[in-house]
Amino acid sequence: MHSNNGSKLTRRSLLGAFTGIAMISAAPSYAGLPAFLRGAGDIRRIKMRSGRTGEMIDTVYWVEGEYIKPALAELNYFMRDVREDAVTEIDIKNIDLIAAAHHLLETEEPYQLLSGYRTARTNAYLRSKSRKVAKDSYHIKGKAADLRLSSRSVKQMAQAALSVKAGGVGRYSRSNFVHMDSGPVRTWGA
Repeated sequence: MHSNNGSKLTRRSLLGAFTGIAMISAAPSYAGLPAFLRGAGDIRRIKMRSGRTGEMIDTVYWVEGEYIKPALAELNYFMRDVREDAVTEIDIKNIDLIAAAHHLLETEEPYQLLSGYRTARTNAYLRSKSRKVAKDSYHIKGKAADLRLSSRSVKQMAQAALSVKAGGVGRYSRSNFVHMDSGPVRTWGA
């Protein structure tokens, strides 16, 4: 990336410039935005930690209409199938849904990622352990995430995700997590 004066802009300098703005940005205007982008703002940021690996990600992945490819690559790796150490391209619509719902929840607490991408083998293994795992899960397609927040209830998280109207939202109250995917708009669970 280059600025107008010819100096090279690094991803780190760009993120440094916008991270503070993301924390204190004024209420964005949502007029004209597709439904799945409502709540995300002019800067889209995602904060998660992995319960399995202990890794943390806090990144701006979209700035004023432009996705930041290195940030998306970091998200792909972060949301990988850790059992198989396999990475796939995570559907951008799902990332947008996750970020928009988080923004609407008005919390700085990062999501805890329980499950992102899964290989077919990992999904089959999990399916053998629980009847609640779908055979053709959106996790296999890189289009789903199971998330938890300690500061918000399953009901609050699900309501935020549903208000974005961008995909499937499953409530798993007994296990204290919400499934969000970029498939058809639908809901299930209690």
